[in-house]
Amino acid sequence: MTRTIPTLATLAAAVLAAGSAGALDAQEPDAPRPIDALDSVWLEELTWMETRDAIAAGATTALVLTGGVESNGPYLAAGKHNYSNAVMGEAIARELGNTLVAPIVTLEPGRPGRDVRIGTTGPMVSQETYVAWLTDIGDSLRGMGFTEIYYLGDSGGNQRGQQAAADALNATYGGDPAVFHHVAEFYNHAQVRQYIQEELGIPEEMEYQASSGSDGIHDELSITSILSVHDPEVIRHEQRLAAGLASINGIDVSDLEWTQELGRKVVAFRTGLTVAAIREFRASR
Repeated sequence: MTRTIPTLATLAAAVLAAGSAGALDAQEPDAPRPIDALDSVWLEELTWMETRDAIAAGATTALVLTGGVESNGPYLAAGKHNYSNAVMGEAIARELGNTLVAPIVTLEPGRPGRDVRIGTTGPMVSQETYVAWLTDIGDSLRGMGFTEIYYLGDSGGNQRGQQAAADALNATYGGDPAVFHHVAEFYNHAQVRQYIQEELGIPEEMEYQASSGSDGIHDELSITSILSVHDPEVIRHEQRLAAGLASINGIDVSDLEWTQELGRKVVAFRTGLTVAAIREFRASR
C-alpha cells in the first residue's frame, strides 16, 4: 500500500474543489461508507469511515506498540523494534479479534540533552515527555470510542513509561468508559531465547537474559528472523551474504526461507504469550 503525504497546496485545492458546505465528509459523521472497507488492523491505513464502522461493529480494543531507535550492531537497522512491532502488531490484533492498532510510537525515553555518540543510540525524548505522549495517545483512543487500550513495549526502556501512562489514565477514568493496561508479558525476549534453544533445538550462543550473544553485538537470532519476515533489507541479508557474514551468534541465516520460517514461529510464540496475558487480564477484571 503506497502512502502519499498531501501538501498544504493539495489540501487547499481539495477544499476549494469540494465547493458547498456539506461536501466535506467530515461534516457528515453518519454518512454511509460508499465503498467496501479495507481489511486492515492499522488505524493509519483506514479511512475515518472504516474506523468508525469497525468500532461500531465491536472493534473497541486498541493496541499502542512502542519501539525506539538504537544501536543494533552492523547488520540491523536502528529501528529494529519498530519493524518488529509492525509484524507483531498485525499478528496480535488478528489473534485477539475486534482490535485495531495505533500508529507505532517510534522513539523511546532517555536523556535527549546529553551528547550522544553515533552508534550508541538514536533520537529520543525525555521520560516526562514520553509518559505525557503515551497518556495523550491513550486518552485520544478513549475519545474515539475504544474501551480497552493496551500498551506493548518491545524495548526495555519503554516499560516504566507505559505503566505510568496506564496508571494515570486509570486513575482519571476508573475504568469507565475505558481501561488502560501495560502488558508486561509482551516484553518476552528472554522467553523467546529459551524457546529457540530448548523447544526448537537451535543452539544460539546467547544467554537467555543477555543483551548480546557470542558475536558481542546487540543482535540476536529471534529479532533477525522476525525482521526477515518484515523486509530482508532491514537485516541487510544480501550484503551479509556477499560479505560471508550471514550468521548471528553461531547460527547460519544465509538461507532466507529458513530464517523467515523461524521468524514466523517466533511471531506465533510471542503472539501466544501476549494474547494469553491480555485474556487473563480481561478475566480478572
